[in-house]
Amino acid sequence: MFTRTDVEFDAEGGVKLRGWLFTPAGEGRRPAITMAHGYAGVKEHGLERFAKAFAEAGFVVLVHDHRGFGASEGEPRQDVDPWRQIADWRRAISYLESLDVVDDKRIGLWGTSYAGGHAIVLGATDRRLHAVVAQVPTISGFEQGLRRISPENVPAIEEAFASDERAQLRGEPPRRQTIVSADPAVPASYRAKEAIDFYLQPLGGAAWENQVTVRSTRAARMYEPGPWIARVSPTPLLMVVGLRDNITLTDLELAAYERALEPKKLVVIEGGHFDPYVSQFHVSSAAAVAWFRQHLG
Repeated sequence: MFTRTDVEFDAEGGVKLRGWLFTPAGEGRRPAITMAHGYAGVKEHGLERFAKAFAEAGFVVLVHDHRGFGASEGEPRQDVDPWRQIADWRRAISYLESLDVVDDKRIGLWGTSYAGGHAIVLGATDRRLHAVVAQVPTISGFEQGLRRISPENVPAIEEAFASDERAQLRGEPPRRQTIVSADPAVPASYRAKEAIDFYLQPLGGAAWENQVTVRSTRAARMYEPGPWIARVSPTPLLMVVGLRDNITLTDLELAAYERALEPKKLVVIEGGHFDPYVSQFHVSSAAAVAWFRQHLG
């Protein structure tokens, strides 16, 4: 019912962003959806199932790796700059607009987790989008940091940030830390078993490492997509929220949804942050398909 091809397009600085293009069978221009992965992941981290569901529903789908991750170019590798990722995602929208198979008046965006925060920012600031889905989105890096890092550990983290900055002044590359680890002696972004299982799942040979730059953590603690949510309107916004999300935090997501203006819809699912990809995939994917069908046709 569709074909998947490898594609690439140029972003700022001559960096090539690479991904997959899913094209449904048939003639004529189709509505399209642009997708990207969450924090320090790659497109192989659970996105293909969603892309296939959208393509089977008749949408052209572009899934790209953020710069510095997966198949995309960009240095340093495994470095997360949310505002650079947002700027690159605008280029992905432009690439979709340029394709003969795409109706450029019917483009939607789907983002999850960290990229769910990007979906809110892009929905508020890019009117080429005609429908947005933000799945278990980051709302407040500051609030997440308060809850996930105990107060006695904050000075050590701040010193790690400062040491990294001093080292870069001396010409050293950005320092790195582990993304997931169950060992409390190893600095890591996530320690929850569900996060470890998700990030360390088999990726079919995709280029991914269990590490991220230290400065990515600083950027994450500074990233605040929440204030943008009231500005997404009049673009239709669907939020998918897990009732036991300990990563991007259920209460922050629900409070943010209340600040959003119409048209909007909330879908809550049983489980935590990673259940929309796995045990509740049938609910989260069906809700997104229905939303895009309603607003992109």
